[in-house]
Amino acid sequence: MPTALAQQTAYPSFQQIAKDVILTEADALRALAAHVDSRFDQAIDMIQHTQGRLIVSGMGKSGHIGRKIAATFASTGQPSLFLHAAEASHGDLGMIASGDTLLLISYSGEAKELTTIIDYSHRLSLPIISITGQEHSTLARLSTLALVLPRVNEACPMGLAPTTSTTLTLALGDALAVALLKQRGFSKQQFRIFHPGGNLGKQLRRVAEFMHQGDKIPLVTGDTLMGECLVKMTAHGFGCIGITDNNNTLVGIITDGDLRRHMNPNLLTQSAYEIMTPNPVTLSPDCLMTDALAIFEKKSITSVFIIEDDQRICGILHLHDCLRNHAT
Repeated sequence: MPTALAQQTAYPSFQQIAKDVILTEADALRALAAHVDSRFDQAIDMIQHTQGRLIVSGMGKSGHIGRKIAATFASTGQPSLFLHAAEASHGDLGMIASGDTLLLISYSGEAKELTTIIDYSHRLSLPIISITGQEHSTLARLSTLALVLPRVNEACPMGLAPTTSTTLTLALGDALAVALLKQRGFSKQQFRIFHPGGNLGKQLRRVAEFMHQGDKIPLVTGDTLMGECLVKMTAHGFGCIGITDNNNTLVGIITDGDLRRHMNPNLLTQSAYEIMTPNPVTLSPDCLMTDALAIFEKKSITSVFIIEDDQRICGILHLHDCLRNHAT
């Protein structure tokens, strides 16, 4: 029985194996990037003009990768679902409907389980995009458009377990989804609709959900004396007060810093106009809380007024509200 020392001498370290696997797959990804051609553009055009859903299917490891690709498309605005190839011939073909586009995955291009899906799709005259490693395979030949992966070595030392090939398939699926969302101008606000929970949900919550409204907003007109302004600032606890004109439009702000800069014996009898800082930083109620926090940090402020498109003051947000969103 070999000793531990003999084993260490005969085989590379686990760390070296890890590095070799990662570098093998990294080299393959670079080859894939160089391999992308006009067929990728055609695939985007086909998916973009899909009236129904994108139906993704594959078997084995390709199926696992396909499930993730379908989920990525669905979360970025493209209606999509994963169809298990083995279940298709047992009733799940009913998931496919007129107007759909198929995305079928098989590195060999010869997965027999996909045959039923291909035949059914041809009967409905549905377009088929395939991701395969074999340009002359059955799947590539029967597809409307074949995205062929470059020839690469699997990271598995026997060259058998799908490793590098599944990494390439996943990366190509991500590339399709990202290119499509950029083409459609998919926004953070739209992304939030599909990700209301978890950490992503917290990052994509809007200012409107956290701002203080109504009587909680500290506002005075420009001719208000500073004595009254100080009372109102203290009562509301935001460390600032907003100054409005006769049209109830925000024209300035008075903060604790402004008070220190204008400290003099006559301060309490001066008007808000004389002390305020004009053109303060404001935010839209649709602003994301993560973006709001970045502005607080960049501008070194602790409170900001929220303004509607019509310049109406609709709220105030404190730095603590951003931190509360981050903590919950």
